[in-house]
Amino acid sequence: QVQLVESGGGLVQAGGSLRLSCAASGRTFSNYGMGWFRQAPGKEREFIARITRSGGVADYADSVKGRFSISRDNAKNTVYLEMNSLKPEHTAVYYCAADSSYNRLVTGPAYWGQGTQVTVSS
Repeated sequence: QVQLVESGGGLVQAGGSLRLSCAASGRTFSNYGMGWFRQAPGKEREFIARITRSGGVADYADSVKGRFSISRDNAKNTVYLEMNSLKPEHTAVYYCAADSSYNRLVTGPAYWGQGTQVTVSS
């Protein structure tokens, strides 16, 4: 089992930035690709970004390209999501996820965190 705990969410004004963190435990962190998803009120959970085990490759949903950045520190067993120029429509619960398969990070990761709320005020 992989346990994931997100942190760093909160209330931010439009145009501001936030950095989310996700700490992993339970298994060898570098054996897993990592991803971020979000779920806005009344909407389905959607994929935002993923990163390979080594951190050498990252992919993003079109909606966040150029605005969000995913990174990881394998020495700290942590993955990050840097969010810039935030808008009210970015308000959602943000989840990190892990899977040994890079493809499954988009379609259905095996492990999920509990989520962290991000609220962007106008």
